[in-house]
Amino acid sequence: MYRTLGRTGLRLPVVSMGSIYAIDLVRTAHDEGVVYFHTSSSYSERNHERLLGAALRGLPRESFVIATSPDLPFRYERRSGRSLDLGKNPNPELIPESLEGSLQRLGLEYIDIYYLVSVGRRETTLHEPYVKAFEKLKKEGKTRFVGVGTHSNEPEVIQAAAESGFWDVVLTAYNFRQSHREQVRAAISQAAKAGLGVVAMKTQAGVYWDGNRRKINMKAALKWVLQDENVHTTIPAFSNYDEMLEDLSVMEDLTLTPEERQDLQLGERLGLSGTYCQQCGRCLAQCPAGMDIPALMRASMYAFGHRRPDRARDLLGGWTSADVACTRCRPCDVQCTLGLDVPSSALAMARLL
Repeated sequence: MYRTLGRTGLRLPVVSMGSIYAIDLVRTAHDEGVVYFHTSSSYSERNHERLLGAALRGLPRESFVIATSPDLPFRYERRSGRSLDLGKNPNPELIPESLEGSLQRLGLEYIDIYYLVSVGRRETTLHEPYVKAFEKLKKEGKTRFVGVGTHSNEPEVIQAAAESGFWDVVLTAYNFRQSHREQVRAAISQAAKAGLGVVAMKTQAGVYWDGNRRKINMKAALKWVLQDENVHTTIPAFSNYDEMLEDLSVMEDLTLTPEERQDLQLGERLGLSGTYCQQCGRCLAQCPAGMDIPALMRASMYAFGHRRPDRARDLLGGWTSADVACTRCRPCDVQCTLGLDVPSSALAMARLL
């Protein structure tokens, strides 16, 4: 099943590929019909791009679509929610520099879609120095299309991208567990009407219902997203061959069965909070230590949901256990919108660090 990625004209299967962990898995996915491969210069200390480049080497360039993004540094400020939004501080001159590094690591002459990511505010989406930097790269043929990526305050960012007249694609978190999923749906509709391509990430909502590895129905979660015809493709991560086949099988029939609908309500019935942090930032003002709880909960999702502690450490950068204030601060009164046990998750991350 294919959909057209907005005004880019790219015709893509509705299931694409996010994070990769093995070269042979990429080649197999390509053989199975996967076209779009998503990466970032920030993944695995740039090794993710090297791995993907090696995996695709020798394949006809027109047979795959590569999307990546610059690794732009920013400094977390207490109580500012900086992990939720890139902000305006990073030097835009780092954007073309980062792209050149991505091209070298991937072994390519151009990128298909280059994203400005970690965007959580309208003003960042429309920040003129960023827009000019991406516009220049597009004119130079270094990237065919440009996009913006968001996993926080998604409706505002998506609407800004739709109104910009500049961005070609929006990459957004979208899943059945988001408390504001209907607002995300409405914004996606607006973006699609404006001609933007829409790529959905975080579709599996953290993968597990709880720390006991009670797994969310992956096919049902993916189908839920793809019920929205304004979503043109999705980028779930494949850890192994069986997971890949499970996700790709969704394309045979996107209909949610009654049993699958019941599966998506399991957490609600059993009172399970899951591992997914929707990055809403409502916890920030509640923390007396001013800790970046959204970053910590997102890392916890990678570590204990996706079972990718390396990804969690990448996300937290130079954090050590001493940076987790929960080890010294008790009791914790932080209440999560989705019911995550913030202190327990934080302490588990401290032990991991």
